[in-house]
Amino acid sequence: MKKSNGHSIGAGDGDHPLAPHSKQSYTAAATTSLTANTDDEDMIDITPRSSPGDLIGGSSGYHRETVTESDTERDFAPNQRAMHHHHHHQHQHVPTHNAFGDPMDGALSFYGSSEVHDEIPGIGQYEDFHTIDWQRDIARDRMRHRYIVKKRQDSLWDLIKGAIDAGSGWLCVLLVGIAAGCVAGMVDIGASWMSDLKHGICPTAFWFNREQCCYPDKQSVFEEGNCSMWKTWPELFGLNRTGTGPNIVSYILYILWALLFASLSASLVRMFAPYACGSGIPEIKTILSGFIIRGYLGKWTLLIKSVGLMLSVSAGLTLGKEGPMVHIASCIGNIFSHLFPKYGRNEAKKREILSAASAAGVSVAFGAPIGGVLFSLEEVSYYFPLKTLWRSFFCALIAAFVLRSLTPFGNEHSVLFFVEYNKPWIFFELIPFVFLGIMGGVIGTFFIKANLWWCRYRKFSKLGQYPVSEVLFVTLVTAIICYPNPFTRMNMNELIFLLVSKCSSGDSNPLCDYKRMNISTGSSFIEVTEPGPGVYRSIWLLVLTFVLKLALTIFTFGIKVPSGLFIPSLLLGAIMGRIVGIGVEQFAYSYPNIWFFTGECADSNLITPGLYAVVGAAAVLGGVTRMTVSLVVIMFELTGGVRYIVPLMAAAMASKWVGDALGRQGIYDAHIALNGYPFLDSKEEFAHTTLAADVMQPKRNETLNVITQDSMTVEDVENLLKETEHNGYPVVVSRENQYLVGFVLRRDLNLAIGNAKRLVEGINSNSIVLFTSTTPTQNLGPPPLKLKKILDMAPITVTDQTPMETVVDMFRKLGLRQTLVTHNGRLLGVITKKDVLRHVKQMDNEDPNTVLFN
Repeated sequence: MKKSNGHSIGAGDGDHPLAPHSKQSYTAAATTSLTANTDDEDMIDITPRSSPGDLIGGSSGYHRETVTESDTERDFAPNQRAMHHHHHHQHQHVPTHNAFGDPMDGALSFYGSSEVHDEIPGIGQYEDFHTIDWQRDIARDRMRHRYIVKKRQDSLWDLIKGAIDAGSGWLCVLLVGIAAGCVAGMVDIGASWMSDLKHGICPTAFWFNREQCCYPDKQSVFEEGNCSMWKTWPELFGLNRTGTGPNIVSYILYILWALLFASLSASLVRMFAPYACGSGIPEIKTILSGFIIRGYLGKWTLLIKSVGLMLSVSAGLTLGKEGPMVHIASCIGNIFSHLFPKYGRNEAKKREILSAASAAGVSVAFGAPIGGVLFSLEEVSYYFPLKTLWRSFFCALIAAFVLRSLTPFGNEHSVLFFVEYNKPWIFFELIPFVFLGIMGGVIGTFFIKANLWWCRYRKFSKLGQYPVSEVLFVTLVTAIICYPNPFTRMNMNELIFLLVSKCSSGDSNPLCDYKRMNISTGSSFIEVTEPGPGVYRSIWLLVLTFVLKLALTIFTFGIKVPSGLFIPSLLLGAIMGRIVGIGVEQFAYSYPNIWFFTGECADSNLITPGLYAVVGAAAVLGGVTRMTVSLVVIMFELTGGVRYIVPLMAAAMASKWVGDALGRQGIYDAHIALNGYPFLDSKEEFAHTTLAADVMQPKRNETLNVITQDSMTVEDVENLLKETEHNGYPVVVSRENQYLVGFVLRRDLNLAIGNAKRLVEGINSNSIVLFTSTTPTQNLGPPPLKLKKILDMAPITVTDQTPMETVVDMFRKLGLRQTLVTHNGRLLGVITKKDVLRHVKQMDNEDPNTVLFN
């Protein structure tokens, strides 16, 4: 690998082209032979070169070494080594302003990297728990693109390569969509089969769940008696289906199955993939905002999350599988991005694929492709250019199509809760709809506050040390409490389906126990329905279900199994909505002649309680997650009720207003803050009047650690690296004259000095470190070490009088890692992303020490 001299390289999180990923050693660089290349100026210059053979040896040595790299990178990097011819002998100077390096080499020396074919894996990569530098990564990609466009004219093969490169983004999201659809189908089928396993089995074909087993008879959940094919556990033990004895056997087996599934799920997560717990959306948001969490999107996490999700849903815990689907799809996106070096090696470009993948996740979770794209735009993504919007749209479409062909929802529709009613709603009903929205906001805020309190308690008490025991305890309590009530015993999806569906005559559902009769209103007869005893009993059971599910969800969300929040929120809202709907229906039945009903109720019973359940579900989900647009679209895609967009919008808006008035953060932002991730929310305003000088480090009277451009020795630089922890250092003209020259990264410095000491003759502790291209006049001591290559000559700077709102905006919109503060051109200090986050917290009267990472 060869670099043309005198180019500024690298900004951001420091990846010297020789950088191996781990701190352990530099075997990769050692195996690639390096030759000292003597310039005209008699400067020692570290110019690594290698033959392809050496290089592959070097890479494999590298792969044996690194552990910190995520699995997928380790798996795919060897396949990406491009065939590239090296000319060992030719070397010529290129002026620094030329973007293209050695023309003989086809090499390319640009911002942050040295070649189109970055031969040593790990270039442009970052350390774990570091923030990426968006500007640098985007610039690297732009240079790579220019290079490919320039090469197109050379030969047909280069033209084909250019075309493949241009289409690789679409191909990548196509693969992600297909894989996401397949995984989602497997998870859905597995979870429904295992959920029914708690109640019984289909002896003729044990792989059928209850619905498939009883398919010819089309029974609902409440008619257990009729289906002869499906055997409950007591029947398999030779008992009757009903009675005291069989019920006790069923109860005990239900609890045992639940405990078995939950313990399996928690143990798998604990042993193989600790990152697979929870919903994953807060972390995905943080990763998409430009943070590195290695292994969070690796293949082990994908595997364990998928299996663990089936197990924890089947255990009957109050959690959904919809949130984790976003995490699963993002894992798939990360794994496939490594097939395309354009995305796999460039963190900023990889974020585009991950945005599209999270859209596919929602698309397959709900069968709502457009809702998925809007969810990715509104809730998860940080940087969402138009190109990513189209790719997300395509990815969600493919994923929904693949899932549709697997039909895990079992019926004729590709959506979760299809509703058949299409009666128009009347204007008066907006009042109860808005009321549902307000209640949704209140319930959502209560849930967030209670869940955060519990998670904080878990984090800082003894409880956090026993994750598996906690899961088992929660499962045991859930199973014991939920079995006696038929509404809590059934699958949550089935219950939501019951709540949103309309009653037709002859329904065995106790919610539909109505007496039907005709009433004359002068000229015509209308059919009205009066609730029977079953409805009243159901209302009491539903109130009980609501309280139980709310309490259980607070304690369940955050335990160490894969768990989502969408379905429990939808369920709480649907219960509330159905009860309100029955109330409004009764009001209309009792007073059919009030002015706002007249003329509307002419044909038949008008109020549909199922519609209220849909609106209530949207209201609570909006109160918990603070989504608006994507929520409404997901809800009408989910139920197929396009006619009810206005009621859904009214409820979602009311719910968001009330929620924002009671507490600022949605559940995901609250969990990001709880875990201390460095997330700068682009939705929030920074309303304080502070200046850059107030935030920068060091403060006015402390010393600033800098490197001078031509007066420090190797020993001085090494001591500076030992004594300080910073990720990078400003380079200035001299100690007395602190005018800014550039910015150099800690990681680059370490690697460059280590390489030079090992491989370049005569470099020792007394060598002067040079960041300039000019030669000192008398050179009596050991040869100087020339490091202009690793210097970023164009760091982003602000003056000390810049208002902080401008600085915060720069960090948000440009995705910076740090900015340098100057006064009259003189360097004063540095502001890092962490400083900005701490400052924002301080101004909001929160504890600034909760920001944990770099």
